[in-house]
Amino acid sequence: MIRALVLMNIKRGLVPAMAKQLAEMDEVVDVYSVTGPYDLVAIIQSAEYERLAEIVTEKLQGLEEIEQTTTLMAFRNYKFTL
Repeated sequence: MIRALVLMNIKRGLVPAMAKQLAEMDEVVDVYSVTGPYDLVAIIQSAEYERLAEIVTEKLQGLEEIEQTTTLMAFRNYKFTL
């Protein structure tokens, strides 16, 4: 599986609602509220790069609550737990 970490800036006051909405998406593995320059980090997973691109560039960026994203592609997982 291919994973991407999407760092997001969310409109003020909408972080909890946006986190819940993201958590309901099938492609979203995890959602974290974080400190620092971003509000949320979502881990997105797909079997294909093309589908991952659609999720980030169309599905996520189409949400008005999300003001800005930075996407990091994951190369390798060094720790896997169930």
